[in-house]
Amino acid sequence: MRSIIGVAGAILLATVLWDAFETIILPRRVSGRIRLTKLFYSATWHPWRVTALLLPRRPRDAFLSFYGPLSLILLLGLWATGIVLAFGMLQWAAGSALIMTGGGPGFWTDVYMSGTTFFTLGLGDVAPRTGLAKAITVIEAGTGFAFLAAVIGYFPVIYQAFSRREVAISLLDARAGSPPTAGELLWRYRWDKNGDALAALLQDWERWAADVLESHLSYPPLAYFRSQHYNQSWLGALTTILDSSAMVMVGLEGGCARQAALTFAMARHAVVDLAQVFDTPPREALQPRLTDPDLARLRARLAEGGVRLRDEADDAAGQRLAELRRMYEPYVAELARYLAVTLPPWMRAVERPDNWQTSRWERPLQPPRSCSAPRSRPRRSLLNRTAP
Repeated sequence: MRSIIGVAGAILLATVLWDAFETIILPRRVSGRIRLTKLFYSATWHPWRVTALLLPRRPRDAFLSFYGPLSLILLLGLWATGIVLAFGMLQWAAGSALIMTGGGPGFWTDVYMSGTTFFTLGLGDVAPRTGLAKAITVIEAGTGFAFLAAVIGYFPVIYQAFSRREVAISLLDARAGSPPTAGELLWRYRWDKNGDALAALLQDWERWAADVLESHLSYPPLAYFRSQHYNQSWLGALTTILDSSAMVMVGLEGGCARQAALTFAMARHAVVDLAQVFDTPPREALQPRLTDPDLARLRARLAEGGVRLRDEADDAAGQRLAELRRMYEPYVAELARYLAVTLPPWMRAVERPDNWQTSRWERPLQPPRSCSAPRSRPRRSLLNRTAP
C-alpha cells in the first residue's frame, strides 16, 4: 500500500509542477487537452458565468470582473495544495519516519509535516528522522522557495500585459465611441481625406493585436480580466478593428487599404488562435451583426460625412464584405458567448456620449437620439460647457 501511495504521490507532484511550469514559465501555447489548469478553469468558469447571467447588467459585469484575479489566487492555492499533499504522500510512503513532540504518526501527520516544510514555517514540533525523510524534506523546502519565486515574478507579468492591453482600449474610446463601432471610427476619421491618419491608427492596432496574441497565448487567464467600463472589452475592441479593416479593404484604395489588410490579417490570426486555446469552434451568431439595411445606412452616413468609397457595384462590395466577415465573425461570436462579452454593433443605433464625456456627478452632454436624426446644433464638449 505504501509503495502505491508513493507512486501516486510522485505522479501528483510531477503533474502539478509540470502544469505550473507550462502556465507560468513556458512562453508559448500549450496544446495538451488534459491539464490541471484547463480542468480548473472549465470547472469554475462555467458556474461563475451562469450565475452572472442571472444578474442585471451592471452587477453582472462587476461579478464577472472578480473572476480573473480571483482565479489566479485559487489556481495558486490549488497548486500549493497539490504539492503539499504529494510530499505528504511521499513521506508516508517512506515510513512516516518523523520525530514528534506530541501526537502519533499517521498520514495526516505527514501532510502536516509537508505543509510546514513547503511554507517554511519551521515550528519544530515535527522533524524527519531517517535519511530518506530528510532528503524529501530538503527537496520540498527547495520546491517551496522556487514556487514562491515563480509566483512573485508571475503577477507583475500578468498585470503589465493587462495594462498594455487596456491603455489601447481606453484610447479607442474617443476615436470609435463607447462601445466602439466600425461605423463611428470611420465617421470620426472623415477629416482624414488621404487616409494617412487612419493608416497610422490601423498600424498601431496591428501591433496591439500581435501583443494580445502573444500575451494571451502565453497567459490565457488574461482573457478573463475585464476592462474598466462595462461597454468595453478586449474582444469588442478586436472585433471593431476587424470590422473597420474589412470596411476599409472593401471601400477604400491606396496605402490605407494595404495597411488595413495587414491589420485584418493580424487581428484575425489572434482571434483564431485564441478560439483554439479556449476550445470555442466557430459558430454563426443567432442574429446577424450587419444586415443589408444596416450596410446601406452605414454607407449613406459615411457618404454624408464625405468618406469617398470605391466606385463599384453595391452587390460586389457587399459580397466581398460578407466574405471577409465570414473569416472572423463566427470565431468572435463563439468567443463572446464563452466569455460572456457583448460584441459591438457595426453602427450604433442611437447617439450616445462617450465614456470620457460622462460622470456620475453630471448629466451626459447630449441625450440619446437616432443616428439618422438631423443635427439641430453642434456637439458641445466638456471643455466649453458653461455652469448653470
